[in-house]
Amino acid sequence: MAEPLSPRGRQIVAAARELLEQEGPTALTMRRLADRLGIRAPSLYKHLPDKATLEAAIIATGFEDAAAAFEAALDDATEPLASLAGAYRTFALAHPHLYRLMADQPLPRDRLPAGLEDRTAAPLLHATGDPQLARAFFAFAHGMVLLELARRLPAGADPQAAWHEGIAAFQTRAKAHGRQSVKATQPP
Repeated sequence: MAEPLSPRGRQIVAAARELLEQEGPTALTMRRLADRLGIRAPSLYKHLPDKATLEAAIIATGFEDAAAAFEAALDDATEPLASLAGAYRTFALAHPHLYRLMADQPLPRDRLPAGLEDRTAAPLLHATGDPQLARAFFAFAHGMVLLELARRLPAGADPQAAWHEGIAAFQTRAKAHGRQSVKATQPP
């Protein structure tokens, strides 16, 4: 479980996230971060013991933002899975470098704040009514996002149509679990 960061530690993480989002993962070095902050690299280690801790803290900010977006997507949603898919896609495409840091490597669960991963997953679990269906939907959404980010879809392919077909299939399964036929509410 992650230790709470000092106010200066949070500033460092915010600057690191900004560097990552603007310039990509190769720019995310302790030296570049220190330069951006106008300090010497060893000063960073007073607040974050290593780069893995820094990356985990950046991932945590991403999960916090994603959780808020997913929760908001369920507010007054008549089609929760479609709303969640839209929020997921929007988040990932708006933050491609952050998304890849969050999702393209083993998740450092032991370095994340307690309950954050569960909070992020809760809207999808609520919308599907079934953990296995939620995992399958996550795999679909993650795969589609990665295809879009890597520009791996064939020329002329319509990603929106593929999203639509996938969402429709999952909505059918979710209805079988009794979740899509009733207006979803915010999870507790």
